[in-house]
Amino acid sequence: MSKINGVLNYYTDLLNTELNNAITADSDKYKIIVEAMKYSCIDGGKRIRPALLLEFYKLFGGKSTDAIKFAVALEMIHSYSLVHDDLPCMDNDDFRRGKPSCHKAYGEDIAVLTGDALLTSAFEYASTAKDIEADRVVKAINILAQGAGINGMVGGQVLDILSIDLDNIEGLKRMYSLKTGALLKTAASIGCVLAGKDKQMEYCQRYAENIGLAFQIVDDILDVEGDEQQLGKPIGSDQKNQKITFVSAYGIEKAKEMVSMLTKNAKKCIDEIGGDGEILKEFADYLALRRF
Repeated sequence: MSKINGVLNYYTDLLNTELNNAITADSDKYKIIVEAMKYSCIDGGKRIRPALLLEFYKLFGGKSTDAIKFAVALEMIHSYSLVHDDLPCMDNDDFRRGKPSCHKAYGEDIAVLTGDALLTSAFEYASTAKDIEADRVVKAINILAQGAGINGMVGGQVLDILSIDLDNIEGLKRMYSLKTGALLKTAASIGCVLAGKDKQMEYCQRYAENIGLAFQIVDDILDVEGDEQQLGKPIGSDQKNQKITFVSAYGIEKAKEMVSMLTKNAKKCIDEIGGDGEILKEFADYLALRRF
């Protein structure tokens, strides 16, 4: 993984600059919401979803700067989901990315509005994308809405909150595919659509589905043997809440084997696409081997 860290650092710097410019208010009277939005999505996180979007766009011949507004929009949506996920009515987590959660720093009321503002700002910002054909932009916005909505991330959140079918591994896979996998699939799909390569969509989505499930299984593993300081959040919550996970169902070693298999499958999808997909292959390894 000689290149991936440099690529992710580049995208992180690019995203932080764009996010800082994108999040503004017309009046200082409600500047607290701007502060809370920036607090929740700048200088934190691994930027996995926007990096995936930009790399697929680049794979198909595009310049990352042309698709940056969609990358920003995707990170805003991901950040909004984390702000709401941490709320007392949801997971009730006090820390996120190594610092107090938004509701701990700004209060529960402002945290709710912060999530709302990030979600709506995402679509406002994506709609201003330039240098890309308008029909591609419209289609990408539709994909973004679907991935974030009731048949995507929100649907997965509902399954998780209500513990629907989470007493079996197939139900767990379904929840993971929506709650976590939907935005990863969205990222790959948007990169493909913005580049006008809709015919390659199947391979892009299969890649994302494989790394998405691998990512979530690694999360299950880290909740058992991760470093709390590195993770920036408490570990052991799954066992404490008696949740079924891939680790509880299969054990640590089998779960790690599954991650390896899913990663190999993802890299095969890149081979099917062709072109210079080495970064996307390294990206799959990076997620599989991450420790935080």
